[in-house]
Amino acid sequence: MTAVRTPPASAADPAAVPPGPAPRRVRTPRWLDLRLVLGVLLVLGSVLLGARAVGAADATVAVWAAATDLAAGSELTAADLVPLDVRLDEAAGAYVSTGTDPAGRTLGRAVHAGELLPLSSLEEPGNLVHLALPVQSGYVPPDLDRGQLVDVYAVDDAAAGAPAGEAAGVTLVVARAPVQALSGRSDGVLSAATTTVQVVVAVAADDAPKILTAVGGRPLVVVVHESVDEGPTG
Repeated sequence: MTAVRTPPASAADPAAVPPGPAPRRVRTPRWLDLRLVLGVLLVLGSVLLGARAVGAADATVAVWAAATDLAAGSELTAADLVPLDVRLDEAAGAYVSTGTDPAGRTLGRAVHAGELLPLSSLEEPGNLVHLALPVQSGYVPPDLDRGQLVDVYAVDDAAAGAPAGEAAGVTLVVARAPVQALSGRSDGVLSAATTTVQVVVAVAADDAPKILTAVGGRPLVVVVHESVDEGPTG
């Protein structure tokens, strides 16, 4: 019996090579894919909201604040005011912005150092006048400054040398008046208790003649109130 051998398949025989994997077509990117569009919109929305929040946090306005305590009746000067950048939101319109110059306006109520200057504190020019009173520096408190409230007393010459506690000859001529200005005071070694200091106070125009009559050339003594909240009389 004769065995028949099958010859090995030739490598050149195409029928003998197993078929390879079918080529896959590269898909064109779908740029308008709904999920991609929604993701981009969410990112843009977050960026816009963040920018708006940051912008709102930085939305400050420049307004005037008091540089020192100022009593009602004080006439404002540039030295009385300092600019501040603050966030006030809807309340910004209630305060005096730095775009407005309030110098020369009169305070209708007291304001304190660092307090924002409200529009409601400014009065129209009233019936106040500035009265200059000559006071010996020995009778002027060393820390007296503009904007403070003072009482001014006239003292008879006889009472000036009277025993302590004796009130005879002392007359209150100015009550709770705001100091507008000081001049002639010196803190140097050449200053003396007899140096005359000019203390300018704001008083009602109708009271000025009566005050001058009450002073009558007598020595004056200035007394400072602890608080500017008491308000002037007249």
